[in-house]
Amino acid sequence: MDYLEGLNKSQRVAVEHIDGPIMVIAGAGSGKTRVLTYRIAHMMNRGIDSFNILALTFTNKAAREMKERISQIVGDQEAKNLAMGTFHSVFAKLLRYNAEKLGYPSNFTIYDTQDSRSLIKSVIKELKLDDKDYKPNSVHGRISSAKNNLISPEEYANNAEIVGEDRMSKRPLIYQIYKMYMDRCFKAGAMDFDDLLYQTNVLLRDFPEVLHHYQQKFRYILVDEYQDTNYSQYLIVKKLAAVYENICVVGDDAQSIYSFRGANIQNILNFKRDYPDFTLYKLEQNYRSTKTIVDAANSVIEKNQDQIKKNVWTDNNQGDKIRVIRCLTDNEEGKVITNSIYEIKQGQGLQYSDFAILYRTNAQSRSFEESLRKLNMPYKIYGGLSFYQRKEIKDLIAYFRLSANSNDEEALKRVINYPKRGIGNTTMEHIIIAAQQYDVSLWEVMSDFNRYPCNVNASAQKKISDFVRMMQSFTADLDRVPAFDLAQRIATTTGLLKTLHEDKTPEGVTRYENIQELLAGVKEFSIANKNSENNSLSDFLIDVALMTDADDESEDDKNKVTLMTIHASKGLEFPHVYVVGLEENLFPSQLSINSRTELEEERRLFYVAITRAEKNCTLSYVQSRFRFGQLITSESSRFIDEIDEQFLNFESTYSDKGTSGRSLNARRGLDSKFSNPAATGGLSGLSQRRLKKVNVNDISSTPSKSGGTTTDLKVGFNVMHDRFGKGRVTALEGTAPNQKATVFFPRVGNKTLILKFAKLEVLD
Repeated sequence: MDYLEGLNKSQRVAVEHIDGPIMVIAGAGSGKTRVLTYRIAHMMNRGIDSFNILALTFTNKAAREMKERISQIVGDQEAKNLAMGTFHSVFAKLLRYNAEKLGYPSNFTIYDTQDSRSLIKSVIKELKLDDKDYKPNSVHGRISSAKNNLISPEEYANNAEIVGEDRMSKRPLIYQIYKMYMDRCFKAGAMDFDDLLYQTNVLLRDFPEVLHHYQQKFRYILVDEYQDTNYSQYLIVKKLAAVYENICVVGDDAQSIYSFRGANIQNILNFKRDYPDFTLYKLEQNYRSTKTIVDAANSVIEKNQDQIKKNVWTDNNQGDKIRVIRCLTDNEEGKVITNSIYEIKQGQGLQYSDFAILYRTNAQSRSFEESLRKLNMPYKIYGGLSFYQRKEIKDLIAYFRLSANSNDEEALKRVINYPKRGIGNTTMEHIIIAAQQYDVSLWEVMSDFNRYPCNVNASAQKKISDFVRMMQSFTADLDRVPAFDLAQRIATTTGLLKTLHEDKTPEGVTRYENIQELLAGVKEFSIANKNSENNSLSDFLIDVALMTDADDESEDDKNKVTLMTIHASKGLEFPHVYVVGLEENLFPSQLSINSRTELEEERRLFYVAITRAEKNCTLSYVQSRFRFGQLITSESSRFIDEIDEQFLNFESTYSDKGTSGRSLNARRGLDSKFSNPAATGGLSGLSQRRLKKVNVNDISSTPSKSGGTTTDLKVGFNVMHDRFGKGRVTALEGTAPNQKATVFFPRVGNKTLILKFAKLEVLD
């Protein structure tokens, strides 16, 4: 079979093994997506019905690409029959077929994170709780964790340990918020992301006939990134595979980095416990990176105790050593890295998209954004504001959602008076009170004031009735009119397009263009599904609701420098990767060094970062960084020490040779490893700092010991003091011989020093 000839021996045996439980441990860059794709195609060529295959992938984008490749092998029609996608997208569709069993409408709304937090904020306000103690984001995280562990509101309230933790954190009523939140979602006919898995588990638990149906339907199950599954996902897969046990899981325990989302590495480590007769295959040949990068990554991850042993190797060339750059400050780090990108791009004729800057936290992007803008280099931040999170887009989509589900409370509150139609906050408050009093949705009150009387005057009732009739006309056409035609009518009839078109400010023009872009997206959806039964606006909403950052990328985004957290980089690869901010308490995080389990996950995160690189990898850290409004002295990350030194080339943007206050890195023995970039050319073209000594006992303009003069000292200069260490000059006053300097020292704060006595050493 031709399509199998391009596989190596390890990949081929994993592809050809069809029946029974198997686990494929796939090292970084070892072609696991290829194995999954070819395995599905091979199963279908062996006569297995495509309707009997369930494939769960990491992103919808990955699923689409795999389907396209499979269709080239087995034909487009058969590939279309595959149930393939993320857990959330696959089981959202399963729930739509069975929603009424759980009391939900089949066209239930899917709340995104913003919708969920908005509703939680409303509940907190209604309970008259202090939102400083009960922060909506934190409460949402607590509820999400409970759902991922299949803990219902009732079980939450009766769990003494959980409620005790809430009480200790001065939030004893989270259980009450959880219950009200779930009740409000149910009343609104809405599920949040976590519900898509939580309610699937409830469905399979409470309706044995449904479980039996899907066990017979999905006789072959494949799961990608199995190390990132949480308890809820694990249980769904285990239940569905219980009859035939034709389950193939693919993953890499060394890349398990999502415990904060509930992912449990034990799911992959304990696969042999669930399926004692399983077969293990290892994909160990890396096709992505140079030998240096592969071997360096191996030398780090071998320090973890909790792992499945493997020997990742490559036939690729040796490649350059990994650069380790030491900078003075985070601003300098931004300049150094962006200058490096500029020089390499220009020198080698590369694309901007060949470069990625990876960091531990989103807050670190600032210095790199500033430097990229100064060099006029285009960039994209993953995890920033998604197209679908822009206000104007969410406004129009809220109209779409309300057309599909009249009880969608969050959508209703968003658009009831936008564009303005004279329905104010006071009117809505009366409607909310009535809805609570009669235990019905807001829409039911608005649709029948005779049945649900409330304190709303006749004028407001008329405006609300007009709004209700308009929305009912959209709902009537929901399943009769193609998605684009209805979307266009909604945008026009509601007055939203007109309002945005009349705003001629630059921001207004951009918002109008964004709406047109959304409508173009609906048009593309309609064209792609014109011969399908899934061509309604409801179907388009499912696609949008389940879209991830990886799916939300336009053509304009493709030739830009990528800035992202390491967590977001999982599954991606770039020729040139810069891993920045490698300092203790930043990476590894200060919150993740209290136990071996936490530290090992941080090390896996570092492993993921290094293995995103194909040709070159650069690591950087700084001596001092502003964090939480304070300038703090930094120490290089322990992870740098854990890389075998033969794979590293140390470079510095300055020299601290002969300074009186040795850096923290000197105590770690790193100083001797750094080359002088001006001499070695390691940082060619970058501005270098000159280390000068100023004898401030002589306040005249006579030369100091190193040839500089006292006029060299300026506001903004970095200096060294024998007692206080490194600092930065923030102010100068007076003249020689009584000139004073105010210096900020990270260890002791601001100090005002008389220069002739201070014996400062100027580092700039």
